[in-house]
Amino acid sequence: MTIVGSLQSGMTGDNQILFTKAIIDGVFAMIMASTLGIGVSFGGVSVLVYEGILTLFASQLAVLFPTDVVPDLSCVGAILILGIGLNMLDVVDIKVANLMLAPFVPVALHFVF
Repeated sequence: MTIVGSLQSGMTGDNQILFTKAIIDGVFAMIMASTLGIGVSFGGVSVLVYEGILTLFASQLAVLFPTDVVPDLSCVGAILILGIGLNMLDVVDIKVANLMLAPFVPVALHFVF
């Protein structure tokens, strides 16, 4: 969600995925902070910096990408998020971390074809 949300936010200005991720992270941070202490909140700073850098980088790349590639990129990211959900439900065993560069495949295919 971080990568797809940051790319979508930087390229189109749509922050919906980042807001959803922030809510999910906030809930889990409260649960973890209840057992691990206040140090959990310091992790939010690194997430803010990481997502901010990705969003700024994506906004600079937006001029290079054609506008019809962005929905395809978001679609591949949504499929990866679905794979994470299926892994969490123990329905399948997909190595989603091995597919981290998959959202960039539509970009490469657009330039090839």
